[in-house]
Amino acid sequence: MTFEEFEGSVALNSEPAEGLAPALQALWWDAKGNWDLAHETSQGAGNADGDWVHAFLHRKEGDISNARYWYSRCGKPEFSGTLDDEWMAIARTLLEEG
Repeated sequence: MTFEEFEGSVALNSEPAEGLAPALQALWWDAKGNWDLAHETSQGAGNADGDWVHAFLHRKEGDISNARYWYSRCGKPEFSGTLDDEWMAIARTLLEEG
């Protein structure tokens, strides 16, 4: 799936695409405005990708100390740009790696 297809699926669908990795599902739910389900999904991923999205979600909610913990846990630097830019950067990276 390309980034454009992923982003378009948020507008067109009521559920994430079948077979989408949990970290991408979490980003998808965040884009739909469901922070709680995004948080639950990222936390349940059980891997560094999920931890990265988890860090982003805590940054988004304003819990910076918790976000820093999760950035450290996944080995990613704390993002300094906008939340939208971070969402796109994570999505693009995960889609390219997937």
